[in-house]
Amino acid sequence: MEAGARFCPHCGAQMTAPATPPPTYSNYGAPNRYGMMATGPRVQRHLQTLGTLWCVYGAYRVITGLIGFFFVRAFTWHRFGYDWPFGAWGIHHGPPWPWMAFVPGIIAIAVVMAALALFAGLSLLNRKPYGRVLAIVLAVLALFKFPLGTALGIYTLWVLAPASSAMEYDAMGERV
Repeated sequence: MEAGARFCPHCGAQMTAPATPPPTYSNYGAPNRYGMMATGPRVQRHLQTLGTLWCVYGAYRVITGLIGFFFVRAFTWHRFGYDWPFGAWGIHHGPPWPWMAFVPGIIAIAVVMAALALFAGLSLLNRKPYGRVLAIVLAVLALFKFPLGTALGIYTLWVLAPASSAMEYDAMGERV
């Protein structure tokens, strides 16, 4: 074969370029395309931080949910008056507002989302195979919770959404 030949001289078949090998994640000290030195693959560098942030975000959602429930209950039952918080001893000053029928559903959704955030963080920290997909789904939902959820959602999608991240995450899961 001649160098640079596009067709085989014997059979006339078109020559193809040699297939490029799939990316490997063992070149930790190689510079990236911007000339900066990387200390390791992107998912591996950010997975510990990402898992911890999801756990912290889940705890934050639990705490803010409890505080929100306390204040909604206090406002709707008129407890912020002259005798708040210890007065009236269970005597209500009127019927609850009509939208209070939705509060149990809102609380249930908040609890489920907080539990899923904690679960996603723990599954990322333990490199479970379903952790990446769960974190991506929750990241899309968290984008609507400005500003902390938006920041965490963007960071999660930046780390875990590319196809190369899927290969790297799967390879990390097989090693554990």
